Amino acid sequence: MEVKKTMNQKYHPDIAQVKIIEGQNNFPISWLNTQGYCEYCIYLEKVKGIKRAPTRAMIDGTQTHQALEDKFKKDAVPTTMEEMMETSKTAEVLSRELYVESPRYGVRGMIDEIWMTPDEFIIIDDKPGNKAYSSQINQVLGYCLAFKDKYDDGRRIVASLRQSTTGDIFWQQYFDQEAEDKIKNIVRHVHQSLLGNEEFISTKNPNKCRSCRFSPHCDRKVDL
Repeated sequence: MEVKKTMNQKYHPDIAQVKIIEGQNNFPISWLNTQGYCEYCIYLEKVKGIKRAPTRAMIDGTQTHQALEDKFKKDAVPTTMEEMMETSKTAEVLSRELYVESPRYGVRGMIDEIWMTPDEFIIIDDKPGNKAYSSQINQVLGYCLAFKDKYDDGRRIVASLRQSTTGDIFWQQYFDQEAEDKIKNIVRHVHQSLLGNEEFISTKNPNKCRSCRFSPHCDRKVDL
């Protein structure tokens, strides 16, 4: 499936992974997972430029996502987003690794999987566990926000978290006005923090500090 990316874009000169799209900072939606865990990690890695090796869990997660994508591609039929949107008005359509980009809200990312039906769009983010953490919920809501901004045609949007190994959906929520307002506020806060207008907030949970890969370089870690 082919989805065109915005042409008028360039990388930010000082902040890693941030692009400037249509004159506005644009960050990866996956950052919302980090933001919900400890947003000061975003500052340490992306703004301050501290480099740390990926954790075992991060490596395993990447490998699992790739395995699911390879499996999907075996039977996938090449198409365009426009064709899928039209077909899904009368039949169910499944797609993986759908790129979404919202210059308006300044976010972009790759949706793990989306089910398109005549009544709704079910946006799925694969996770290794089966407990819905607020950080994970924020991430999938971010995908919903970007998708709605680009492809809204009045159909319901459902945010879903799925166990990547078993394929079981363990959390779902309609992307209603309350959810939309919530994630807009979080996205706005991240943007204001990147601009230096608001502060990156660090966690107060010592257990998070204990397992954080940036702990050796953090000036805000909680005493263990």
